[in-house]
Amino acid sequence: MNKYLKNNEWNIVEEGFDPKNHKASESIFSLGNGHMGQRANFEERYTGKSLQGNYVAGIYYPDKTRVGWWKNGYPEYFAKVLNSPNWIGIDVQINHDYLDLAKCKTENFRRVLNMKEGYLQRSFVAVMANGNKVKVEVIRFLNMAQPETGAIKYSITPLNFNGEISFTPFIDGDVKNEDANYNEKFWNILETETIDFEGYLLSQTKKLDFSVGFGMKCQVEINGEPFTEAPTHIKGPKYVGNIIKLNAKEGDSVVLYKYGAVLSSLNHPASELLKLTKQKLVETAKTGFETLFEAHKNKWSEIWSHSDIQIQGDIEAQQGIRFNIFHLNQTYTGEDERLNIGPKGFTGEKYGGSTYWDTEAYCIPFFISTAPSKVTRNLLIYRYKHLQKAIENAQKLGFTNGAALYPMVTMNGEECHNEWEITFEEIHRNGAIAFAIFNYIRHTGDDNYLAEYGLEVLIGISRFWSQRVNYSEAKKQYVMLGVTGPNEYENNVNNNWYTSTIAKWCMEYTLQCIESIKKQNFTKYSEIVTKTKFNEATEPKKWKDICDKFYFPYDSDQKIFLQQEGYLDKEQVLTSQLDPAQRPINQHWSWDHILRSCFIKQADVLQGIYLFEENYDLETIKRHFDFYESRTVHESSLSPCVHSILAARIGDMPKAYKLYLRTSRLDIDDYNHEVHEGLHITSMAGTWMSIVEGFGGKRVLHGKLHLNPLIPEKWDEYSFKILFKGVDILVTVNKQQVNLTAKNHPATINIYGNDIDLKPDKTENIALRTKIES
Repeated sequence: MNKYLKNNEWNIVEEGFDPKNHKASESIFSLGNGHMGQRANFEERYTGKSLQGNYVAGIYYPDKTRVGWWKNGYPEYFAKVLNSPNWIGIDVQINHDYLDLAKCKTENFRRVLNMKEGYLQRSFVAVMANGNKVKVEVIRFLNMAQPETGAIKYSITPLNFNGEISFTPFIDGDVKNEDANYNEKFWNILETETIDFEGYLLSQTKKLDFSVGFGMKCQVEINGEPFTEAPTHIKGPKYVGNIIKLNAKEGDSVVLYKYGAVLSSLNHPASELLKLTKQKLVETAKTGFETLFEAHKNKWSEIWSHSDIQIQGDIEAQQGIRFNIFHLNQTYTGEDERLNIGPKGFTGEKYGGSTYWDTEAYCIPFFISTAPSKVTRNLLIYRYKHLQKAIENAQKLGFTNGAALYPMVTMNGEECHNEWEITFEEIHRNGAIAFAIFNYIRHTGDDNYLAEYGLEVLIGISRFWSQRVNYSEAKKQYVMLGVTGPNEYENNVNNNWYTSTIAKWCMEYTLQCIESIKKQNFTKYSEIVTKTKFNEATEPKKWKDICDKFYFPYDSDQKIFLQQEGYLDKEQVLTSQLDPAQRPINQHWSWDHILRSCFIKQADVLQGIYLFEENYDLETIKRHFDFYESRTVHESSLSPCVHSILAARIGDMPKAYKLYLRTSRLDIDDYNHEVHEGLHITSMAGTWMSIVEGFGGKRVLHGKLHLNPLIPEKWDEYSFKILFKGVDILVTVNKQQVNLTAKNHPATINIYGNDIDLKPDKTENIALRTKIES
């Protein structure tokens, strides 16, 4: 871990500048607004180690695959979310010396991510080589109220001299991705333009022809008075800027306002991007920094009103959950069904910024309960619109008859991941997408989604499972061979318990949905049968036969489901016996060593028990938790939250709390020594799950919301909101009782096994239970 940040309920605070932490801070202090995002790079020049990153949602590049050994079925490219032209840059010179924190001394450095109001603030005193001192204060935000815009307020005060201050606000299109497979630059710059206090750049990707217009407009003030002296223009093939020189006296307040606009061809005609970018900037600058800032803060206030979790008595825990909720909400707003949530969001390049199964397995539970239903619906429609591509992905691997294999990694529905053990074998992602449909409908009551979109997806996925298994004459059962489960530290295994469990459930659920729609909307059912060429005589019969005869490895001595066949053949060593100096093992061991060990990267059997908990009694859950958690190294960001939820379920609150801290502060405290690469955005939803589903005991069973709240020993009180079937429900838990309030509408909730009828806006108080019921 690297605990260099201050604990604060609403802020992430860095005091004192240490270049060794700078790349990590660039990730942690990142900003976004759903349309675009950026790492927390300095506006002024910085010649130290840095990962410059500006990103535009939905704009990507098909970087040619780089593998040593090509295999049939490999995708030709890996999709990369692009490091885009940098519009935030402001070179600053003090008496002709560049302000560069890698070269000058700093005093009183303070960097703050204000999560409540959604902005980044820096302040410091810079001591130049000649002894000149300047005080610098910077505020930056990406506008949540007007997502195509952002603004910077850059303030300088000379502290011990009179002299020249020079600003060069610019847009730089000569950028590259650090993760480019062949060191290629991905952008063509089509046009540049500069005028007084303004600059524009039109860019286009070298493949796929995405176009993005970037613009800047600046205003300068000295002691509150406008500075209007004409700047010098800079215009190059990939760069535009203005040089603004002025004389300042000791104590003068010099402020540069820089407004940015970023418009893409996803939302506007490519031929009009520059014109529209100019129009947007004129409106933005006319509105002014303070008015824009106020609207932005009001938007964040609205977001927090339905997604905040409040914790009293534990500032680390409070900071952790708000950090995770903040980044989730600034990464994805749900306004555009063409967009999804990359594992790093707008904070880095790792994983290409593409869509993974993380969205359905982790993010959807968060958005279902904290945002209007259209947000989750759009995430599901994203997959529906990729159904044909999923069918084509399966065809490339030899599957037929409309079988659908959704990609492990994608931007447009086409598989673009090229590690064979993941591309071809980590097929449990299909199950996550099917479960997300089920999860959405049971939380929202939106049964129309199933007939309109969901059933077609379920049929395609079930067709895949029915072809992916084969009948074993030796076992007289159906088996699933050559797969990789969520635990990626075991590849190419047979009968992975989780994969088989989710496959069986998918087929059973699809059969239920077919019967439901057939009864409720026969016309729509007939349309789906025709569209999918569904064989009513043979396919349901085959799926039912597979489900009835599915093989699951089980050890009768220890009474546990096995990760996969042969798991107990491995040397059984517990994580408590590992040398701490060898962790994380993925940074110290060979892959061969990892694959032969019993150690688990993330929840696998426990993932299945978490999803289908109602099928197992408390003793079974505890037995499996004790066995598998003691062998899990949690080297996936997706792991601790599921373990935390199950630990709370079995009443092991110290373990649940410890794992909650790990998931909530994974990036803030850099548990895995990799935060410099970007944040773990999709797993952040697991932090929310750890509280609401873990400590709060939230479940949905038979169409009803269930709660079984517990409270960690360190906490005095916590509260969260759940949106369930259109009703906002506030849950507050303290050491004595649970308070429940339904906003505006009545609701029925099952708490501790008993139904409680909530009247609108009237709080019901229930005594807190401390003992877990089976």
